[in-house]
Amino acid sequence: MKTTQKQRLQNHLDSGQSINRLSALLDLGIFELPARIVELNKDGYPIHKDRTTITNRFGEKVSVMVYSKKISDAN
Repeated sequence: MKTTQKQRLQNHLDSGQSINRLSALLDLGIFELPARIVELNKDGYPIHKDRTTITNRFGEKVSVMVYSKKISDAN
């Protein structure tokens, strides 16, 4: 059965992995990651967002958003 981009993203996050725009494109074939994040949010899926700084291939410091599944604080 064919999976949707949203399903592939949710499976990826459910496995405990984080994702950014580049890894979404390369690993999951998702070009518009923020759109899939919005869809998951509308479905009530808990998303944690964290901005981090990386060095790009030109040696420049750039800020990127990294998404992961939000872990509940409640026990």
